Amino acid sequence: MRGDDNQQAGMFSYISPEKRVPADHPLRPIRKMVDDILKEMSAKFAKLYSDVGRPSIAPERLFRSLLLQIFYSVRSERMLIEQLQYNLLFRWFVGMEMDEAVWNHAVFSKNRERLLNEEIAEAFFQRVLERARPYMSDEHFTVDGTLIEAWASQKSFRPKDGTGKPPGPGGEVNFHGEKRKNQTHESTTDPEARLFKKSKGSEAKLGYLGHVLMENRNGLLVQTFVTEANGRAERDAAMLMAEAIPGGKRVTLGGDKNYDTQEFVGELRGMNITPHVAQNNTNRRSAVDERTIRHEGYKISQRKRKRVEQSFGWMKMVGGLKKVKLRGIDKVGWLFTFTGAAYNLCRLRNLMATT
Repeated sequence: MRGDDNQQAGMFSYISPEKRVPADHPLRPIRKMVDDILKEMSAKFAKLYSDVGRPSIAPERLFRSLLLQIFYSVRSERMLIEQLQYNLLFRWFVGMEMDEAVWNHAVFSKNRERLLNEEIAEAFFQRVLERARPYMSDEHFTVDGTLIEAWASQKSFRPKDGTGKPPGPGGEVNFHGEKRKNQTHESTTDPEARLFKKSKGSEAKLGYLGHVLMENRNGLLVQTFVTEANGRAERDAAMLMAEAIPGGKRVTLGGDKNYDTQEFVGELRGMNITPHVAQNNTNRRSAVDERTIRHEGYKISQRKRKRVEQSFGWMKMVGGLKKVKLRGIDKVGWLFTFTGAAYNLCRLRNLMATT
């Protein structure tokens, strides 16, 4: 018998969002970990708010909302708020009741600005790491960097002294034939972004460099931060991250051919770190000799180090970092670290499910 297509204007429900989410939903273990972490960070949040005035959006809800935006590749906060209007899964994860009013997107963005703090992002990242310790190696690591495209167009890259061809109708700028360098030009949209190309033959883009230190056992990120985009930034950042590796035992550090320099390899050896970087023999002599590459551990590191590209791919394609929507190195650094923590949460959920 064919059922009736009843059009219902109103609905009463006695089922909570908690009961509507399946018990085996992949967000459940993440929600539990996030709730525990946010409870530990409550004292840090309290320092960011005044004791008087109108209550703001709870920072815990802001954090959970931002994690959803990363997990589900929601490209804007306006769309995130729209999803919270009718998506019961999103409401459950954030901690909202079925009939609770959703915030205005502008109010949400204004409240989020308070959390754009590198210290807050790093505190969240470190607490995720504490829960991942049983799954991490403390001897074998990989370092790498990736170009993060800035929220600025090539047309905004103008001479610092105000000269150059004036914009045409509609703001069009013809910069063909003009020599443009970071020393003489800067973006009017994001002055801290730098024109940079990651490899020969690739397009030069305005952006920043994001750096990570990954442990090799399960591909978890151990450190993340953002620097200005320049030719030495990757090796300089790698040295800073290598210095933070706990001492007491000999460790290995893998990397691609960009790290194969006499200076970098020599400094690693002086820190009691075995350089497992890929050899660069193109028209030159590699700084990594037979003492290192003859061992089986070197070959393993070369296979494992490619996992770092998976983290970059996830952070860009899923986490929305292919073209970052924040401006300034501090805010971009906050988002990069926070997205790295979200990546670790997903990895940790999968690892916990298999043990």
